[in-house]
Amino acid sequence: VLQLLRLRQIFNAVFVRFNKPMQNMLRMVEPYITYGYPSLKTVRALIYKRGHLKVNNQRVKIADNKQVKAKYNNDAVVCVEDIVNQVVTTGKQFTSVTNGLWPFKLSPPKGGMRQKRRHFVEGGDFGNRESLINRFLHRMI
Repeated sequence: VLQLLRLRQIFNAVFVRFNKPMQNMLRMVEPYITYGYPSLKTVRALIYKRGHLKVNNQRVKIADNKQVKAKYNNDAVVCVEDIVNQVVTTGKQFTSVTNGLWPFKLSPPKGGMRQKRRHFVEGGDFGNRESLINRFLHRMI
């Protein structure tokens, strides 16, 4: 299930649409991941600072809008800000945009983890953080 979510390394991040099948998948791997609902500011910071496109199965840093336009080749996504918009609003092009992005490689959180073996509700780190994921991600970007 972790490979289906494209989470193959520790401290990787991906965007997924939160629906019923995805909710079941997240519940199965919950002891190994943390997840939540990122804000516009967090999504923008992730894409601009750590965003890489998948071009010919290679990881290419997003340098300018020409790369984005060449990669997606449609009118809905022509610049980096359109990628941010599609991810935040989970628009029509969400799946193509997220599949075209390489999984984000984040650094370990500044200040460390609290307890990896406990759920977030119990004072640990894994599980659903809801909107508190923003504070956690800003420590890792």
